[in-house]
Amino acid sequence: MSAVLAPVAQEVDRSKFLGGSDAAAVMGVSPWSTPVELWQEKTGRKRKDPVDPMREKILARGHKLEPFIRDMAIDKLRERGLKVELLAINERYRDPEHDFLACEIDFELRLTGSIVIAGELIELQREHVNVDAKSVTGFARKKWGLEDTEDVPIEYAVQFQHGLMITGRNYCLVAALRSFDDVDLFWTVRDEQTIAGMRAKELDFWVNHVLADVPPDPLTFDDIKALFPLDNGLAAEATEEIAEKVSQFYRIKGQIKEWEDAAEALKFEIAEFISPHSRLTFNGVDICTWKGQNDTRLDQQQLAAAEIYRRADSGEFQRIEDPIGEFSRTKVIRVLRQVKARKK
Repeated sequence: MSAVLAPVAQEVDRSKFLGGSDAAAVMGVSPWSTPVELWQEKTGRKRKDPVDPMREKILARGHKLEPFIRDMAIDKLRERGLKVELLAINERYRDPEHDFLACEIDFELRLTGSIVIAGELIELQREHVNVDAKSVTGFARKKWGLEDTEDVPIEYAVQFQHGLMITGRNYCLVAALRSFDDVDLFWTVRDEQTIAGMRAKELDFWVNHVLADVPPDPLTFDDIKALFPLDNGLAAEATEEIAEKVSQFYRIKGQIKEWEDAAEALKFEIAEFISPHSRLTFNGVDICTWKGQNDTRLDQQQLAAAEIYRRADSGEFQRIEDPIGEFSRTKVIRVLRQVKARKK
């Protein structure tokens, strides 16, 4: 059996364990984090990003919607003839063997009755199932398949299998709110082969990378910049293969520049033709628009001229003489540039 972690109201140090969303990063399928970024977080190397008010607003809205999604999911299951019992909400669990593997389950149900998963009829007898509530909006909707299937985004499938691994259960029901009229129900069925592969990779990540303080292999260019933010001033001798890749890289960049210049010329001609109108039609059908839109930017001239004050330790307010300089930060970034051959 899995052991229950601290109550949800208690602050949890996420650097001490791998959770469901972390599992997707370890497996290299997370759209939010690479294994290197996750390693930096778990080892305390990654600086905390400034609070993004919009992201905080989205997260807060998602939490507020969870009770609504939960009620709609339970109602839909009962409408389908299932006997439904709500067992727990926002419970946390840890793995019985490795306490650095953990998960949080949005809510848990006991189900009795018939369900259909990808056309297959399954009978449940007092089955204890994990349930995850998702709010699916915008372009994210295209990543989800047909209802009553296991066709969910891969990063979520990994998260759900992780939860099944920790809790030892067989089914995870996913209630996806895609409109305020209804929720779509999806399923993730426990897959022992998948769980075995995930478990081995998660153990390797924690033991051989987090505890050993050794970074995993980079997956992106940003990973390389994060692992090697500063150069050592020395030269690395290229192999023939790498030298050819350098040549190919700059040939492609040159081609991109040509296409960008061509696109800019076409944009000028199209805009000149449209002006001063806002739409371009062909055979009466809109093919292009050129409309005004808000573009909010920091006015540095006004900021430099503004009177801005800071409260000193004494409690008095002191004027900041150079606001731009005061709030500007300089950091070293590595740039890949071509070195052109010198003329003899």
